[in-house]
Amino acid sequence: MSSVVTISDPQFSEEVLDAGQPVLVYFWATWCGPCRLMAPAIEAVAAQYSDRLKVVKMEIDPNPESVAQYQVEGVPALRLFQNGQVIQSTEGAMNKQKLEEFLTTVLFA
Repeated sequence: MSSVVTISDPQFSEEVLDAGQPVLVYFWATWCGPCRLMAPAIEAVAAQYSDRLKVVKMEIDPNPESVAQYQVEGVPALRLFQNGQVIQSTEGAMNKQKLEEFLTTVLFA
């Protein structure tokens, strides 16, 4: 079973903004090659750090509200939330090591 939760615009507030722990939002698209390459790293981080981090993924095409609100201009895109606020963001593919570095502020604090 995947540790990554798939969400849509109506669930964003409850699943991300109201979460009691840091949340990594992975914005992706079915037509995005780099998104497919990055998916295993997202799954691995979600499983490895499930005690400290919630990981959700959101397909951009059917969810324009969140995409616009969090200024997603390219995919794959990551937004790291803590206490309902974006504390880090990036766009573009990265390997698992770079993903862990991106998450350092909440995982190893």
